Amino acid sequence: MIEVRNLNKSFNNTQVLKNISALFERGKANLIIGRSGSGKTVLLKSIIGLHDVDSGDILFEGQCFNIMGLKERNIIRRKFGMLFQGAALFDSLTINENVRFNLDMFTTMSVLEKQKRVDHCLDMVDLENVTHLYPSELSGGMKKRAGIARAVVMHPSYLFCDEPNSGLDPKTANIIDNLIKRITLELNITTVINTHDMNSVIEIGDKVFFIHEGQKWWEGSKEEILSSGNLELDDFVYATELVRKLKEQRD
Repeated sequence: MIEVRNLNKSFNNTQVLKNISALFERGKANLIIGRSGSGKTVLLKSIIGLHDVDSGDILFEGQCFNIMGLKERNIIRRKFGMLFQGAALFDSLTINENVRFNLDMFTTMSVLEKQKRVDHCLDMVDLENVTHLYPSELSGGMKKRAGIARAVVMHPSYLFCDEPNSGLDPKTANIIDNLIKRITLELNITTVINTHDMNSVIEIGDKVFFIHEGQKWWEGSKEEILSSGNLELDDFVYATELVRKLKEQRD
C-alpha cells in the first residue's frame, strides 16, 4: 500500500501538485489519469523519489519515504518494479540478459538460480521462446512484455508503469493491460499506472485518480467513471467522437 498525504510540488514558482492525497491499494490496478500537463507524471515521479516534494508525505506501508535518508530510501527502492514508456531495454543485451540484469547487479544468486527466475518471469509474460533475441528483433508489444518481466524479476512489492500502452495498437494494448492486471493479482503487489488511455481505465481500473490542474479532481472505480457527473472528468472521458456516440447510445 502507498499513501500520499497533502502533496505539494512547484517548479520555478509554478505549483504543479496542489495538496494531493491518495491511497494506492495492494492487489489493485491504481490508475492516474489526466490531460498532458495536468501533473500526473510529476505525481508518479514524486512517489518514486525522482522529485523531492515541497511538502506532504509519501508512505510505503506506513513508512515515510520522503524524509528517509538515502540508505533507507534505497532499501525501499529495491522493492520497486518499473515499466517505462518505451520499455527501456538495453539494445546490446539479449532479452534473457535484459531480464537478468538486476539479478546480476543486486543479488548473490547462483547462475542457476538466476536463470530459473528469469525463465519463470519470461514464462509469465509468454516470452519463453525469444530469450536469445535482441530488443530490435521484437515487436512493440513483445518489448513491453519483456519490460514487465524485467520489472517483476526482483519480486517487487510495488509496480510502477508509465504509459504502458504508448505506441501500441488497441489489441496489443489490451493484452498488456490484462497482463499487468493478472500479475498484480498473482503477486499481490501495489500497481500504479500513469496513463491517458481510457481503454485501460475501462478494462482494469480498480481505482482511478483523475488529476486536473495539479489537483486530485475525482477518485473512483471504472464502473463509476462513465457516470461521474464531474464536468472536467466528462470532458476528458468523452473527448473523442466515438466515445461520445457510445455514450449517447447508452443514454
